[in-house]
Amino acid sequence: MSNKKFLINKSKWLRKEIFEMVVKVNQGHIASSFSQVEIVISLFYGSILRYKRNNPKYKDRDRLIISKGHSAMGIYPILADIGYFSKKELKKYGTPQGILRIYGDKSIPGIDATSGSLSQAPGIACGFCLAAKRDKKDIKSFLVLSDGEHYEGSLWESAMFASHNNLDNLICIIDRNKQIILGKDSECLNLEPLGEKWKSFGWNVHDVDGHDYDDLLYALEKSLIPNGKPTAIIANTVKGKGVSFMEDVTRWHNTMPNSSQIKIARKDLEKNTIK
Repeated sequence: MSNKKFLINKSKWLRKEIFEMVVKVNQGHIASSFSQVEIVISLFYGSILRYKRNNPKYKDRDRLIISKGHSAMGIYPILADIGYFSKKELKKYGTPQGILRIYGDKSIPGIDATSGSLSQAPGIACGFCLAAKRDKKDIKSFLVLSDGEHYEGSLWESAMFASHNNLDNLICIIDRNKQIILGKDSECLNLEPLGEKWKSFGWNVHDVDGHDYDDLLYALEKSLIPNGKPTAIIANTVKGKGVSFMEDVTRWHNTMPNSSQIKIARKDLEKNTIK
């Protein structure tokens, strides 16, 4: 396992980068990006995802799709950090002068699929995995899913397809912050028992604390060992994690903070919220 203190500091760094990137142009999805921070830091800096620095076209890289496309912007600072494009692009995020769009787009180095329409990405990931199997390539696909995508039939069609085809190179990580844009999923359309549903489709299932590196990396490392089944990791998270007034509050899905709230958030983000 990578140095835990290093990963915790990376979490702090990423939240600050995302926040400044968004408030500069007053566009983006802060809370959704914050709930997935430990997930994506684990993938890129926890020796899970296979990639080469400065080479986004490395043909044997693992694939990563942030299926909830509104939070794909949450990995832009990482992609710049590993040399996929200039860090100067972060300052041009969301502007016509830059390459970084509000939603992830495959025109951006390091974005393997355009996403945004809920639950279209699982089918794309299944295609990546099936192609890798047929080409006899050890290439895995990691898919970060939202709660709301479980309301779409296409997700369960992909889950059935992956199980039928023994796609044990497919790892879905569910950013289980228990919120959708309209409110808590338990009140809109209850998803539980979520783990049992995934198991019934023939998947390995791990239920973890999505902000705990020990938990996350244990499950991710197990998912790298092929056993004939795809893997779903239910990462229990908090939407808006790291900013006191955003945590677990629905309206911060796409609300922008005002000047006084920005000051509070910056103070919050100077603290390490992960232990």
